[in-house]
Amino acid sequence: MRRFVLFAGKRLLFTIPQLFAVSVIVFFLIRLLPGDPSYMLAGPYASPQRVQEVRRSLGLDQPIITQYVRYIGRLSKGDFGTSWRTSQPVLTDIRERLPATLELVVGAVFFSVVIGIPLGVAVAMSRGGALERLVLFYGMLAGSLPDFWIGLLLILIFFYFLGWAPAPVGQLDFAVSSPDHVTGAYVVDALLTGNGPAFWSACGQLVLPLATLVLVYMPLVLKTARSAMEEMLYSGFVLQARASGLSRWVQIRYALRNAMPPVITVTGIEFWFLLGGAVLVETIFAWGGLGQYAVESVINSDYAPLQAVVLVTAVFTTIVFLVVDILYYLLDPRISV
Repeated sequence: MRRFVLFAGKRLLFTIPQLFAVSVIVFFLIRLLPGDPSYMLAGPYASPQRVQEVRRSLGLDQPIITQYVRYIGRLSKGDFGTSWRTSQPVLTDIRERLPATLELVVGAVFFSVVIGIPLGVAVAMSRGGALERLVLFYGMLAGSLPDFWIGLLLILIFFYFLGWAPAPVGQLDFAVSSPDHVTGAYVVDALLTGNGPAFWSACGQLVLPLATLVLVYMPLVLKTARSAMEEMLYSGFVLQARASGLSRWVQIRYALRNAMPPVITVTGIEFWFLLGGAVLVETIFAWGGLGQYAVESVINSDYAPLQAVVLVTAVFTTIVFLVVDILYYLLDPRISV
């Protein structure tokens, strides 16, 4: 236990310089984006004097180092700034939108792992069979098609032609009221508060965007599980177990445990990628998540929300890779602290 706490503590300490570096890079790179929020806030017919007044009120007339020091000072107090586009504190906007994105991303990663790992193991055990050729074709197809195109295709088939799915209008149907706020994720909140109509509506709206992400990103987990499992099934320790007369299930269990590290790494990468990569799917299904919020902030040169979104994404990414390191340690305690 002492070694485990030391291992986790050292990995946690590494996150502090990482987040500091992210804050520096994001702050200065955002200032290089084309567009000036002063002109947008002042209006298209504002005089130069009015534009300068707006710049002064935003603090954009100060040297960039001074702006960064003030930004860090506000950040240390939990103040992410105010979005001039929504006229709300950025932290409030993120609290409203982050649960929607996490609901989508966590669900996609969960089903990618639950379906992808067993399927990869099955393919590794049936080398050269029809299942392997089918999975290979699926992997090539999913890797060559963009996620927004698959999302539009699913809407066309299951909503327009078959009428099995609800209209892609967001997280809930228009006629259904939002459940009482607990976590911000509608499926979870409706389940916790016993709101049946909201639960079924939220589940119905979640199916197509979730299916889109799983279809596109599951092959990454599947291929990794398959290649790692194929290597382990023909490794020396599994051959020794087979020669010793151990059951097929025991051999698979031995191989799977040693094949998990690369699968865990790929799962962490997929989670990180989906946090920012699901923006097109969110747009197609009017999901109202963090990705849409970031894109709208870029278009409108809204600095504070964009900085906050990148920092929040960096925090969640750091947590995910910390969990990956801990799972590595649990699988192989020989990892040095």
